[in-house]
Amino acid sequence: MNTIAERPEALHQARHAHPVVSVVVGSFNRRRLLRQTIESVRSELEGIECEILIVDGGSTDGTTKWLLNQRDVITIVQHNRGTWSGKPVQQRSWGYFMNLGFMAAHGKYVCMLSDDCLVVPDAIKNGLRLFDQELEAGHKVGAVAFYFRDWPGEESYRVGRTWGDRMFVNHGLYLKEALAAVDYADEESYRFYHADGDLALRMWAAGYACIDSPDSYIEHYPHATRSVRASNMSEQKQDWAAYVARWGALGEPTHAWVMRGFADPHQTARRQWLRTWRTMRWLRV
Repeated sequence: MNTIAERPEALHQARHAHPVVSVVVGSFNRRRLLRQTIESVRSELEGIECEILIVDGGSTDGTTKWLLNQRDVITIVQHNRGTWSGKPVQQRSWGYFMNLGFMAAHGKYVCMLSDDCLVVPDAIKNGLRLFDQELEAGHKVGAVAFYFRDWPGEESYRVGRTWGDRMFVNHGLYLKEALAAVDYADEESYRFYHADGDLALRMWAAGYACIDSPDSYIEHYPHATRSVRASNMSEQKQDWAAYVARWGALGEPTHAWVMRGFADPHQTARRQWLRTWRTMRWLRV
């Protein structure tokens, strides 16, 4: 039998078998919001070679059952809460959790989103276009940050800057090559917070810049599953101490956030989330 290298047509097919972008989303017990996140991704990437990877933390609200019926979604289940055989399940860090998706991704680019986000039309497309332009121009870019806002309540969109005035990604694109070059997210030093900033700073240290995409916008709904968010916040002080110890010598940023005004002509958040927001506000969950 001939090897793939001995058959030029097969080699050509193999080189184009990988998706352009892999969308990686971590999730836990947010089925209603996750469905809307995935729908916004599907709509955005229609016609583009892509894959969607969901890393689920062992949801108990029907999320995993729903995911298994989505034939265009790759589902990774990492039970991260509760008990098993009478013992507490070991709770893994955000870095461990997300690396399952990052390492499994086959795309040239990896798009990181949260399960409480909506993609404003053209956000990912514009980010991919910018990334391609930068790389073709010979610039060593490792990540492209998307502007986001918390809805409802915020008018302006923002991207974050951290130590040394260096940009990092809350939601946006990574070059898979750059993720691998820095050995992905730090799984040991941070429990839940600041590992994303640390990842960007390690990319900067390796020579990969993180830039913003001025035409990419994300809507973020911060009010879901408040009990889970509260338990994550309990780790924040310890994570911040580790973050400062590693990077604080670079100096505080001049402005922690870069703000940008944008009027979404699609009314993405209002159209998709208004009913969800009213329900969540009533239930206070």
